[in-house]
Amino acid sequence: MSERTAATTDPDATDAADDAAQTPTEVTSGSTAVVRALENAGVETAFGVQGGAIMPIYDALYHSDIRHVTMAHEQGAAHAADAYGVVRGDPGVCLATSGPGATNLVTGIADANMDSDAVLALTGQVPSDMVGSDAFQETDTTGVTAPITKHNYFASSPDTVGDTVGEAFALAAEGRPGPTLVDLPKDVSLNETDTESGPAQPPETCRARTDPADSQVEAAARAIERAEKPLLLFGGGVVKADATEVARQFATEHRIPVVTTMPGIGAMPEDHELCLSWAGMHGTGYANMAITHTDCLIAVGTRFDDRLTGGIDTFAPEAEVVHIDIDPAEISKNVHADYPVVGDAGRAIERVDAELDEGPDAREWVDQCLAWKDDYPMDYAAPDNEPLKPQFVVEALDEATPDETIVTSGVGQHQMWAAQYWTFTEPRRWVSSHGLGTMGYGLPAAIGARVAADDDETVVCVDGDASFLMTIQELSVAVRENLDITVAILNNEYIGMVRQWQDAFFEGRRMAAGYDWCPQFDKLAEAFGARGWTVDSYEEVPDVIEEALAYDGPSVIDFHVDPAENVYPMVSSGGANGKFALSEDQL
Repeated sequence: MSERTAATTDPDATDAADDAAQTPTEVTSGSTAVVRALENAGVETAFGVQGGAIMPIYDALYHSDIRHVTMAHEQGAAHAADAYGVVRGDPGVCLATSGPGATNLVTGIADANMDSDAVLALTGQVPSDMVGSDAFQETDTTGVTAPITKHNYFASSPDTVGDTVGEAFALAAEGRPGPTLVDLPKDVSLNETDTESGPAQPPETCRARTDPADSQVEAAARAIERAEKPLLLFGGGVVKADATEVARQFATEHRIPVVTTMPGIGAMPEDHELCLSWAGMHGTGYANMAITHTDCLIAVGTRFDDRLTGGIDTFAPEAEVVHIDIDPAEISKNVHADYPVVGDAGRAIERVDAELDEGPDAREWVDQCLAWKDDYPMDYAAPDNEPLKPQFVVEALDEATPDETIVTSGVGQHQMWAAQYWTFTEPRRWVSSHGLGTMGYGLPAAIGARVAADDDETVVCVDGDASFLMTIQELSVAVRENLDITVAILNNEYIGMVRQWQDAFFEGRRMAAGYDWCPQFDKLAEAFGARGWTVDSYEEVPDVIEEALAYDGPSVIDFHVDPAENVYPMVSSGGANGKFALSEDQL
């Protein structure tokens, strides 16, 4: 028996090791102050890539019980931290060195900013006295990231850096979530200090208003009472505020139909009678019909993105708009709010509910919404003599997995099919890139989601061939960390959404959208140390999915799907939601 084995099987030694692992980091330098601040904030996991200027922070992590997942690329670290935070409900943490390490984080930070996801990025920087000298691997990281963070910080002293990191962590989650960044000059990290940081808390000037004003609540309640065709629109803010239970109760108590945004998927169970699924460019026909004909749109936690609204002038044209949001900057930014309610989503819904004398009588309206479900079903043709349909693959994956499976995706046609044909019943199960539309998000997000999830939860990444190739290197991380994820590639040998738009709006000129050659993803998976399969026919689908899900580790299924298949319904960019197309000739 080796000394290592003997040590780990000795109960006393094990207890001592556990005690040591749980001992807070002793603050002796700026770098240990940073790590101690993370520990004080309750951080359990960080994702990153080593490098020169960030090395002191990593040296301090060596003695910490914070788990570090070494990613293959800094962009992957940012996406993994983002997804970790989405699943856990706490800010994810990523680290990178100066220069290219920091700039490689930028796409992931921008993605988190667009989707209001809480992420703390820690970046190394050249020593303070070399800043501005174009030193090796120097970049103005705070300047580059200022437009895409809630706030960023340039650490100036080892005595204050702990409090700065704690504040940045807390600010990421405060009010409307988003990314923050702390740039750490190497001298600040290395210099001595014994200053303990206080608890992680946002600055007093940035405390969000959570309780809405009485006058706003009263006006919104009166508008809802008058409505004959009320419609609830649940955005990502409902999920981020952990307000889904309150929101669902409000909808069911008052029998008001519900539409979600894409980030809001799961806020209302999609198998519930009142749920019309998600609206917008590729949303369901019945969701878009409901938005077009409602007379009172009660929007909660949404920024009214253009992919949701289409043309602003034609969006909810018959409706008075009640807009509940924690960020006052979103009120009437895109869609005019007749009745603004500024506050936390859950608290605002509770206040409005309490203020209602009686709910609206919407029985005829509910019947109409249910009729639209029958009129515009989400169905598709799957002839035996045509290639495998991607919608069928998504439905097969959904059927084979538990109800609370976590699904990540890249960006493109596969993302839309995953959102359309997977039935989500719980929040924080759908993890994707919405506002920025970042191809390559799916695989590193699956890694972050897997680390965040409970051991008995299933994680599936629905990806496209083009998206998968953008971050395929992260498969090495999944293998190294032995992460049980299943990647399903809907492989049509195209950047599919680009090809669809070229066919519809550019007279079929398919410039730089297709591949003359595509790698064998099953073989690549095996080369990385994962399991791989290729599927070409309907008959193979169930058995291969079962095998891949049963495999305890990362697996990749390369589904060869119909390259001619398009995503419908579709609302033309800037078009009216109620005039959605069900085929190309209707665009």
